Amino acid sequence: MNVRVRQPPANPDPVTRWVLRRRLSPVEAVAAAGLAGLALVMSFPPYNWWWAAPAAVALLAVAVHRRTTRAGAGLGAMTGLVFFTPLLSFTGLQVGWWPWLLLAALQALYLALQGAAAAYASALVDRAWWMWPPLTGLLWVGQEALRSRTPFGGFPWGRLAFAQADAPTLRLASFGGAPLVTFAVAVAGGLLATAIWRLTVRIDIPVRHRASQASLLTAAAVVVIGLGALVPTPAADGRTVVVAVVQGNVPRMGLDFNAQRRAVLDNHVTATLNLAHAVNEQREPRPDLVVWPENSSDIDPLTNPDAAERINTAARAIGVPILVGAVLQGPGPGKVRNAGLVWTPQDGPADTYVKRHPVPFAEYIPMRTLVRRITHLVDRVRADFIAGTRPGVLTIAGTPVGDVICFEVAYDSLVRDTITGGAQLLAVQTNNATFNYAEATQQLAMVRLRAVEHGRPALMASTVGVSAFVDPDGSVHQATSMNTQAVLVRELRLAATRTLATRLGAAPEWVLVAAVIAALIAASHLRRANRRPTRPTMQPTGPVAAREDP
Repeated sequence: MNVRVRQPPANPDPVTRWVLRRRLSPVEAVAAAGLAGLALVMSFPPYNWWWAAPAAVALLAVAVHRRTTRAGAGLGAMTGLVFFTPLLSFTGLQVGWWPWLLLAALQALYLALQGAAAAYASALVDRAWWMWPPLTGLLWVGQEALRSRTPFGGFPWGRLAFAQADAPTLRLASFGGAPLVTFAVAVAGGLLATAIWRLTVRIDIPVRHRASQASLLTAAAVVVIGLGALVPTPAADGRTVVVAVVQGNVPRMGLDFNAQRRAVLDNHVTATLNLAHAVNEQREPRPDLVVWPENSSDIDPLTNPDAAERINTAARAIGVPILVGAVLQGPGPGKVRNAGLVWTPQDGPADTYVKRHPVPFAEYIPMRTLVRRITHLVDRVRADFIAGTRPGVLTIAGTPVGDVICFEVAYDSLVRDTITGGAQLLAVQTNNATFNYAEATQQLAMVRLRAVEHGRPALMASTVGVSAFVDPDGSVHQATSMNTQAVLVRELRLAATRTLATRLGAAPEWVLVAAVIAALIAASHLRRANRRPTRPTMQPTGPVAAREDP
């Protein structure tokens, strides 16, 4: 039996030797992993190079291919550190460098796990090159699903989908939420990885043909990214309401804004009184409801008569209900609640939503006694925030509003629960006084994805910025500057129709997670089969490729 294949040159020149290699050298792999992390950073706000995300995926995929699982983990960790360290730098602005770096390192561990899994599954790609793009997509979805849930409820910041607010892929959110957007971006990255591999490794194919194949694969990646442009834009179909967002600002940025609680409350009252004056002079339309941000009243108005009177003054002046971001005492000593509190001009406090996902080590301290042995910084959090138990669906002036507070917008289920509970408008109350512009714009990108995902008009109300309105197609209106006092007024059309993503919920994500588990099991069987000794039945006269290169 003769098997004829194209032989490499006996004495290849340096360029040909580079092409003949079966994987990247260690130095090249480290460089590719580092560049992948850098490209991921640049794909997110405030840079917004969304097209760098699939390139980053491709670089990491090429770096770990055909490496040991340990090497894959190391390369994934490098990508994670280069990515998360600058992305999460806002977390260290007030509490110092070590909590920031610890959080970045923890998040990088998930990319280390993904890198190890991708290296482990290289045998599947070698068996069938067409599996590389979907396998890459599955691995990214699996990593993000795990990172969004563990530990302490997870931390979804930095998902690929959240870098796509200006990309055609954003529209895919209405079909399958953030997991489908991530999958599409990563599949495009897998196609680019295959193109790179075909161009540099397949020495049995003429260069002209390799370049042609790489071009086709790159074009396929562009098509995958562009598929979202074919998805119909969600459209609101309900009645209209006029909504005002008040950004009161704080006297000073930083953690000590809590020491300025009365000044912060007064700022929001004053801005609302100014709005009422403008309405009375017919310079602004009268709103149907007003939204204040998270922490706009850190003085509990249910127990402090002075704070209650200040809010009453604002509500009576504007003549419509205000959704106040308030810190409420209890239940019990040393416990507080981060709440959205509806305050009407007639009766004062009405319905309340309590934040369901307080931020660990910021709003409450898990294992406080143990952690105190490591650092005294835990004592900065004097009272633990208690988690709420019901979705944030509030009826304000006859309008069903879905209220989520600050980082909750990053969690798929917390947002979806408000929509399935009947919300026709999504309101995100946030306080960015301890962070910066990068964090605020990253959060706004999440609001944009949620608006498209559920086909709802949305708003973001911040103490210091960025505040804005968002249409169901993700477009932004009246975005404010940082560290300014501002009042936004806009007529919004409500929506009651549920998108496919709303109806399916987490089902697409779990299907993709099940698929990645199946792929890793298949890779395990294939690796064992490749290690099993076999007795040759026939010796070929020429070299036989043991696997199909991508």
